[in-house]
Amino acid sequence: MDPLLLAHGLGGRTDLPLDPLGAIAGGGIAVAASFWALTAAWKRPRLRPDAGRPVPAALEAVAGSRAVTAAGRAVALAALALVVAAAFAGPGDERRNLAPWALYVTFWVGLVPLSVLAGPVWRRINPLRTLHAACCRLTRLDPAGRRPAPGGHWPAAAWLTAFVWLELVAPHRADPRLVGAVICGYAVVNVAAALYFGRGWFARGDGFEVYATLLARMSPIGRHPQGRLVWRTPLTGLTRDPDQPPERGLAAVACVLIGSTAFDGITRTTYWRDTVDPGSVTAGTLGLAAAIALVTALYLGALRVTAALTGLDAAALPGRFAPTLLPIALGYTLAHYFSFFLLEGQMTVILAGDPFGAGWDLLGTAGHRVDYDLAPPMLVAQVQVNAIVLGHIAATVAAHDLALRLGPPGRAVRGQLPVAAVMVALTCAGLFALLSG
Repeated sequence: MDPLLLAHGLGGRTDLPLDPLGAIAGGGIAVAASFWALTAAWKRPRLRPDAGRPVPAALEAVAGSRAVTAAGRAVALAALALVVAAAFAGPGDERRNLAPWALYVTFWVGLVPLSVLAGPVWRRINPLRTLHAACCRLTRLDPAGRRPAPGGHWPAAAWLTAFVWLELVAPHRADPRLVGAVICGYAVVNVAAALYFGRGWFARGDGFEVYATLLARMSPIGRHPQGRLVWRTPLTGLTRDPDQPPERGLAAVACVLIGSTAFDGITRTTYWRDTVDPGSVTAGTLGLAAAIALVTALYLGALRVTAALTGLDAAALPGRFAPTLLPIALGYTLAHYFSFFLLEGQMTVILAGDPFGAGWDLLGTAGHRVDYDLAPPMLVAQVQVNAIVLGHIAATVAAHDLALRLGPPGRAVRGQLPVAAVMVALTCAGLFALLSG
């Protein structure tokens, strides 16, 4: 049995000290109430992208230091090299190999707190950018590439879809040799694309960098339009000038993230376990595709109704409102992977002390085991439910503020009704999948 399959979340819902029906109803009511409160009290746009309080000059100097950036890139590249080496030269047993834990737990889930708390840090230390720069120096190629990078986030959406399929569906996904091959293949393809299209490829086509950078829009640390580093209201980073063109492919990225996390919850419900073969790649693939398609259909359908009610351009609305989906993606990720990161993430540190199974004890972690007392059931339950509810409320706030920028308050409220209905439905569905173990 794949240990990582069992490690996601708590591995079961029956031990959570919650009344499922009460939590589901309460969550839906909270999101609906937040919408009606917004219509009464939020009559004009309040999320200003040009707002924020400058951070102390010393902190900004350190954050922008070339030495700090170089050190971060060196650490990230060394970590990548260690994980790849451990994948191929370390123990064949996935339970004792560093690579699966480093990829699926520390990196994939760890990008969330790193980006949300510290901003677009990954973009600065991305080891693929470092490898690309080194290749350009060795081959004397122009880092800007031979042609402009593709517009929109569609390549990143494709990469993220492939990764969540690997994480949630693919057989033998925790096999260290497979993990090593996936990491190397991903690096080669993206560095090659950047050599052709230029370094701008990473901002559009590197799924992990795009994912981390989008999450960083909700960070309390951001850049003022004039370039200063400022403290800001987290949702401010989701706002855009209505005159700017919609962000192509961003809605696809958000729907992949929301749909895949929802599918992860569905696979651990009693219904799925009793009716579907957990090892069926076909069932898993179809289920993942259906979850992403359903989220996409709900989103696009709601905006089509919004366009009909307000007279706004239906073709432009999905791209304009796509950033408002990011708090939902964040909420779902926290709900499903909080305990996974806090508990199973300890394995990365434990195994890093002996990455090749040679009997080393580099970090003094030899013989250590996961401390499950770090995340008691009540704490996990509170984080899971509140993450989903607050994520939808934050998305409702951001969508309402954006709607006020696109038209007068009366039309904005009317147009937000279908979006609010979808938010309530997704909240209840998310909590149902989370709590029906």
